[in-house]
Amino acid sequence: MRSHLNEFLKRWELGVDMEEIVKVGIADWKLCKKPDRITTIGLGSCVGIVLYSDHSDYCGMVHIMLPSSKEIKNNQKRAKFADTGIEDLVRALESKGVRQSSLSAKIAGGATMFQFAGNSDLGSIGDRNIKAVKEILSSYRIRIVAEDTGADYGRTIVFDNSSKQLLIRSTGKPDKII
Repeated sequence: MRSHLNEFLKRWELGVDMEEIVKVGIADWKLCKKPDRITTIGLGSCVGIVLYSDHSDYCGMVHIMLPSSKEIKNNQKRAKFADTGIEDLVRALESKGVRQSSLSAKIAGGATMFQFAGNSDLGSIGDRNIKAVKEILSSYRIRIVAEDTGADYGRTIVFDNSSKQLLIRSTGKPDKII
């Protein structure tokens, strides 16, 4: 595993064999076609969800901020929420011919970034996001193959659509591939 990580990082830093990197913003989703990579930054309490199939050239990523669109009125930004963001990403992949039954997921984020005194839901938003993502993926029968969630630090993730590896970078932590 360490040699795969070292080789990936060497190629990454040198820009060797690097195709386009599709950038996913906060409360956003995008699709990516092989050989391109897809990335998002700023995963604190937010969760990044990668959906992919070993039988397709397409994958997708959504960067969700909140667990449920039902808790907020006037929620026109569907990718902000786990329930609607994952739904839209699944439908977009299906429109490219990817069967829902062949999808797998890798997830990262959901950190507890701040501590609040008293009984506050603000401090647990990362945990609530992780729980919602897992429940929604389960309802679609999408298996979570790997995850790097929780803890108290932010993450940047890059999914290599050719190797199906997810690189996780965090300040002050060693890079990790799942």
